[in-house]
Amino acid sequence: MNGPRGGVFDMVVSVNEELREQTRSAYDAVASDYATIIPDTGFEAPLDLAMVNEFVSEVAKRPASKVLDAGCGAGRMVTYLQSQSPSLDVVGIDLSAEMIALAQSAHPTAKFRQTDLSDTRFPEGEFDGILAWYSIIHTEPDQLAEIVAEFARILRSEGLVLFGYQVGAGERQLNRPYGHDVELRAFLHRTDDVIATLTNGGFDLIAKLDRTPRTSERHAQGFVLARRQ
Repeated sequence: MNGPRGGVFDMVVSVNEELREQTRSAYDAVASDYATIIPDTGFEAPLDLAMVNEFVSEVAKRPASKVLDAGCGAGRMVTYLQSQSPSLDVVGIDLSAEMIALAQSAHPTAKFRQTDLSDTRFPEGEFDGILAWYSIIHTEPDQLAEIVAEFARILRSEGLVLFGYQVGAGERQLNRPYGHDVELRAFLHRTDDVIATLTNGGFDLIAKLDRTPRTSERHAQGFVLARRQ
C-alpha cells in the first residue's frame, strides 16, 4: 500500500504484530509457573465470581450451550465454568502454545485452539457465550473494537460476553512476571470505554461493576456483561 495512509496502516500492523508476538513469547516462557501460581479461582474476589456466575446462569438457559474461554491460559476458568454448569460445552483459545498444551492436559476431552482473540477462525454464530477473563489486558484500548467485532461474529443472536480487566488508563510494564525475565506489556481499560465499544459493536449492556482494589491489587477491577443484539 502506497502513500501516507498506507504508511500509517503498515506502522499500526507492525506495532500490533510486535505486541502480539511479545505476549505470545512471554506466556510460552512463563506457562508452567503461571499454572502453578494461579491454579484456580482462589485469587478472585467473591464479587468477581458473582459476575462469572451470572454469566453462566444466563448462558446455561439455552440447551446444549457452547462457551468460548477467550484467553484460556492453562485452563483454570474452564474448570470453573464446568463446575458451575457441567452441561456447558467449553472451548478454549489462547495465543500461547505452551498454555494450550497445559490446558489440554488438564482437560483432555475439551477442545482448545492456539489463535488470536481478533481472529478466532470459528464459524459465524458458533457460541452462546464468550468469557474474556483478563485476556484484553494485553490489547491496546483503541484495538478493542477488533476483538468486539470478532466476538459479535462468532456469537449467536442474544449471546453473552463477559469482560474482566484492570480499570484505568495507560500502559504498564510487568516486572519479572511469574518470576521470569521476559517483557510483558499490559493496558488498563476504562469501563465506560469498554461499554461504548461493545455498544458500537452491536451489544446491549446487562451489568457493569468496578470493584475497588484489594490490598494485593494496584488497580480497580472492572467487569462488563453484555448481550449481542
